[in-house]
Amino acid sequence: MPTTANAKAPDLGWLRTYYYLRFAVAAAWVALAFTIAGTRPALAAAMLVAYPAWDALANYLDAARSGGLARNKSQMLNFAVSAVTAVAVGATLPHGPHAVLQVFGVWAVLSGLFQLATGVRRWKVYGAQWAMILSGAQSGLAGAHMLSKAAGPAAVGIADIAPYAAFGAFYFLVSAVSLTISTARRRAKVAAT
Repeated sequence: MPTTANAKAPDLGWLRTYYYLRFAVAAAWVALAFTIAGTRPALAAAMLVAYPAWDALANYLDAARSGGLARNKSQMLNFAVSAVTAVAVGATLPHGPHAVLQVFGVWAVLSGLFQLATGVRRWKVYGAQWAMILSGAQSGLAGAHMLSKAAGPAAVGIADIAPYAAFGAFYFLVSAVSLTISTARRRAKVAAT
């Protein structure tokens, strides 16, 4: 039977797999955004809705493995904000790319704060969460940049969101590799004992 601590936090294997999955999905999204999505408006629109929807699902799945949304307030808030953002992006698409970029900017700020809070909370259990904390902080800055760009006259599009997703992919990969290395070190210590 799991202890209370175990019920609140996912096992390292799940967290490592989760981080690799988040990296793979974000990397694929970025690749599509920088290649074919720029010339296919319907694909770009679907991807713009799908990105926050995937974030909502990912936060839900991770929280479910960590004791549920009620025990993981920052992930619950991230799930809610991401789900609302997916709907808001869909509703904003007819108003043009500047409006969509504004929605993404607000989402990046809020989700970054919630990711930062999740990273700080998990540091106490796992350590090696510096990349997630840094990613959360950088998400807030990226959101502010998107809001600034959305308010300007220059043309914007999915390629203006792709760098934000690319940094997210990078930080998820760093977190996954950090957990992989720390798990291997722990196993080596146990085997040597």
